[in-house]
Amino acid sequence: MTKHIFVTGGVVSSLGKGLTSASMAMLLESRGLRVRMQKLDPYINVDPGTMSPYQHGEVYVLDDGSETDLDLGHYERFTSGPLTRDSNYTTGQIYLSVIEKERKGQFLGKTVQVIPHVTNEIKSVIRRMGGPDVDVVITEIGGTVGDIEGLPFLEAIRQFAIDIGRENCLYMHLTLVPYLKAADELKTKPTQHSVQDLREIGIQPDILICRCERSISREDREKIALFCNVPVSAVIEEKDKDFSIYEVPLSLVDNGLDQLIVDKLGLTTAKALDITPWTDLLHRMRNPRHEISIAVVGKYAEHKDAYKSIYEAIDHAGMHHNTQIRVGRVQSSDIEREGSERLLAGYHGILVPGGFGERGIEGKVQAIRYARQRKIPFFGICLGMQCAVIDYGREIVGLENAHSTEFDKNTPHPVICLLDEQRNVTDVGGTMRRGSQPAQLLENSLAAQAYAVTEIQERHRHRYEFNNAYRQAFIDAGMRFSGTSPDGQLVEVVELPDQPFFLAVQYHPEFKSKPLRAHPLFVGFVGAAIERHLHRVDADRSSR
Repeated sequence: MTKHIFVTGGVVSSLGKGLTSASMAMLLESRGLRVRMQKLDPYINVDPGTMSPYQHGEVYVLDDGSETDLDLGHYERFTSGPLTRDSNYTTGQIYLSVIEKERKGQFLGKTVQVIPHVTNEIKSVIRRMGGPDVDVVITEIGGTVGDIEGLPFLEAIRQFAIDIGRENCLYMHLTLVPYLKAADELKTKPTQHSVQDLREIGIQPDILICRCERSISREDREKIALFCNVPVSAVIEEKDKDFSIYEVPLSLVDNGLDQLIVDKLGLTTAKALDITPWTDLLHRMRNPRHEISIAVVGKYAEHKDAYKSIYEAIDHAGMHHNTQIRVGRVQSSDIEREGSERLLAGYHGILVPGGFGERGIEGKVQAIRYARQRKIPFFGICLGMQCAVIDYGREIVGLENAHSTEFDKNTPHPVICLLDEQRNVTDVGGTMRRGSQPAQLLENSLAAQAYAVTEIQERHRHRYEFNNAYRQAFIDAGMRFSGTSPDGQLVEVVELPDQPFFLAVQYHPEFKSKPLRAHPLFVGFVGAAIERHLHRVDADRSSR
């Protein structure tokens, strides 16, 4: 039977349930177990697709086009198990499904209630993750214990243990053990109250993951164990990591978490742990050969989670090249006020990511122009590609006031326009061109050299596309359309051959990058930035 692990959180949000869950899954996979992961989010939105990045961070897109919580990015980066639309459910999706069934008369005239109808629906989506080819399902419950909107999910996982047998189910609770500087001591009371709230619901946690700034003493662990009704060995310290999030799995191993799970769930097929690739990765991170700086020019630069996968993919490429990368988060609207020279001088590479809405667009265009004119390695993603086209159209092709119809419906030169399939779309949520789509690359192009193949699959999330009415004019002016949809109709990749590295894509390569397998385009971009750094070093030496 598939075993189930439920991960809950208490005291405060942003404790790192997703990262801890992903790390735990990686350790179980490293012991030869087949693991699947799932996130249940209590908010009422059907998915995060219509939510502001300031509210929710980035929207993570899966191969099947599902718009999901950013924690699924952690799941994919740390593990190899497939993720699908069944890997992320919200209150909105659960209630929508229940209401649709009620409208079809599937409840036979019964009064539809939270218990059993909503909780049954939640249990059904958890059950879908299991099967004969799955040893362990890890289900993370969003929010914190005590949130009113999370109660149906907690009740459902309480019932689930009764349905499948308590021996096949494990509850793991993340909580905070804060350090009070004035008292110079850690406080266990928040953890005690959080577990008390969970036990009042009917859930007794099997393992406590205690987030802390300072190490927890044996005395405090015994105190937590006593008041929370768990063995001392099940009180796991998870101290803040100053160096990298990729240290988390090693910290959990040091605290014996993987063996504790194997023992508690009776996972007899588990092998000895082997995380040599992970330890080698951290060794390279701690011993870099180079140090470079890259500017990420975005609309939401002050909110780190808005470009979470971008920053992770840059780090992965740095690991690949044994290079430490210092990322400068540059607000595109600041460039409009202060200029590119002041904010971008000194960087070895410039990346312009995606986004929506008119604010800051001209700042992105100016940043791309700055990179192009000075031959600084440039990488554009989604809206970053569209802004590269706008800049080139205005400055090189000679199309005065060229723009995207997303931002200027009356532009005389709509070099970026709405996809034909989007023209009659009225709903905002879940209607973009999304998910994995094929593309064909030109042989000997920069993109094809990076991928080492000419046929690729990448994930998309956009409504607007390059206007083919202008394609020949751009080609005549020197821009290379090195990637298109297989039928040649949609432009997917643009390049400038006379630059060290100038490449922009309509899709989102950051979603497919992993720490042990960096995305080839990020590898190429960072490699070009390293070359620029080395040329600068050589030039400085020559001038002395």
